[in-house]
Amino acid sequence: MLIKEKYIFWDWNGTLLDDTDICLWAMNNMLAKRKMNEIGLDLYKEVFGFPVIEYYKSIGFNFGKESFEDLSVEFITLYNSRSGSAQLMPNTKKVLGLFQMSGKNNYILSAMQHDMLVDLVDRKEISKYFADIIGIDNIYAHSKSSIGNDYVKGKALSPANIVLVGDTLHDFEVATEIGCRCILIANGHQSEERLKSSGAEVVKSLYDLISQTEN
Repeated sequence: MLIKEKYIFWDWNGTLLDDTDICLWAMNNMLAKRKMNEIGLDLYKEVFGFPVIEYYKSIGFNFGKESFEDLSVEFITLYNSRSGSAQLMPNTKKVLGLFQMSGKNNYILSAMQHDMLVDLVDRKEISKYFADIIGIDNIYAHSKSSIGNDYVKGKALSPANIVLVGDTLHDFEVATEIGCRCILIANGHQSEERLKSSGAEVVKSLYDLISQTEN
């Protein structure tokens, strides 16, 4: 799979940042606090998705008792307490550097709050690889389709010259709405089986992008 597109839009959580375990820990902390059943990694990868409010409902949260907004603040507080310990996915810098050196433009397009996203990218010392970093303006993890579409149109980028690389079915939905190609990596927040159900191109790791690009 040779990436010929000039513009590569990378998802952040679960694609470049290996934070699945931290997200699972934060959620299980919230569930345990409410004496609700905790979830394992396999189940997490089968139920996590966007919009996030539907994921919360699927594991038993009752919004008649507490608001999604309050739960979002609680989750983000827990996540932030450990987010600094999350590592980049293996080969992240090599992949980004390879594409940058070949004349392609790397971007991050994420449902993470923008300032938080920029701070994490800075702390991981990879800001230099990106032409721009695009996050949302709130913490409630609404769809990133609108900000992606607005950015592409605002910068007059051709969707035919864009590939979006992510780790969830929502990334495929975003790519479809933008009108660009999508590649999904099956070592993040959703299982390989779920990703393949979309009909998108699916690889197992970032290294597959390197090896198939170098061939």
